[in-house]
Amino acid sequence: MKAEILTIGDEILIGQIVNTNSVWMAQELNAIGISVVHIASVSDQAEAIEKALDAASTRADIVFITGGLGPTKDDITKKVLAQYFNAPLVINEAVLADVTAFFTKRGREVGELNRMQALVPGRCEVIRNLNGTAPGMWLTKNGVSFISMPGVPYEMKAMMSDSILPRIKTHYQLPFIYHKTVLTQGIGESNLAGLIESWEDGLAAKQIKLAYLPQPGLVRLRLSTWGADEALLRANVDAAIEALLPLAEKYIYGYELYGQATPSLAQIIVGHLKDRKETVALAESCTGGYIASLFTSIAGVSEVFKGGVIPYTNTMKQRLLNVSATTLDTTGAVSKACVLEMAKNTLRCFDSDYALAISGIAGPGGGTDEKPVGTVWIAVASAHKELAMHFQFGDNRERNIQMSALTALNMLRKFILKHK
Repeated sequence: MKAEILTIGDEILIGQIVNTNSVWMAQELNAIGISVVHIASVSDQAEAIEKALDAASTRADIVFITGGLGPTKDDITKKVLAQYFNAPLVINEAVLADVTAFFTKRGREVGELNRMQALVPGRCEVIRNLNGTAPGMWLTKNGVSFISMPGVPYEMKAMMSDSILPRIKTHYQLPFIYHKTVLTQGIGESNLAGLIESWEDGLAAKQIKLAYLPQPGLVRLRLSTWGADEALLRANVDAAIEALLPLAEKYIYGYELYGQATPSLAQIIVGHLKDRKETVALAESCTGGYIASLFTSIAGVSEVFKGGVIPYTNTMKQRLLNVSATTLDTTGAVSKACVLEMAKNTLRCFDSDYALAISGIAGPGGGTDEKPVGTVWIAVASAHKELAMHFQFGDNRERNIQMSALTALNMLRKFILKHK
């Protein structure tokens, strides 16, 4: 079964609010086996809404509509639906009772505009709104269902969860849709695609669709499949991922199940450290505390994160971490020698099991022919092992900081898992 999500409102089109309704609905619909084939936003204009309804009916079996159901003149969705379905607006006594109860419970008088909320297209099936005054409406035309709901997120979500989704699951035989995402770091999208090309070519035979989801420093590989047997779908995806490991295991740091929050590298590292009852400390130069902020956003991180320093200048590298003047004079702050000293001295300073140090040229200035903008050195150290690596990122400061942090975290993750 195919669905389209249509949001109505100028406030979305001018960027005044973020369209979170579509994201939430798409996740809920996928979870019960409905494929969302199109998402659109249209303005508060009758002609635009009617054209959007016509177009949606050619693509989908069910069209989910949010917005434009308020009591004010700029909310015209209900009037347009009445005209589109040739179903004049009539007072629905059950809705009027709900509206009256809503205001009475709050000790407020029901105004005329509020009573107008009880007007609905005569042919619609009313969906009660127990959290507001605008009812939902379910209409059908040429075999396509149109479900209109308020744009207020908590009202829409309650209506979907309590009434609409249960009815759909009861009345339609839906397939299972299963998504699992492989999280990678340290390789770009095109290089990754070339590396796994033969593996990707074999997915179609198992009815598995692959999507590349790149972002600065990371590439997510989403595997999607559908069918009647959920256990078989999961087994097929897991087998496909198992076949991927010989090709790309060194880049894979975790997995994401659809509908659940994507685990961050920092969260994964914290989990490893807690399991091992070990700790980490940081010395950040070019990232300026960004890595520390990724750790401290995690509840309970104080069990494993001892702290960090931001020795942003050479003077502070000497004063806070005892980086030798000789190192800074001969190899510079952005060098293997410097980050190794930073890491080893951070390890001693914080008495941690691991230390991560980073120094680089984030840009846009400060680069040289020998060390252009985007040059970064990262070091990880423990009491028994140490490792330093050089990276060359781009010329965008914000992206350099983000990519440096993610690369450093993944380097730390691998170091922890490899070294006892």
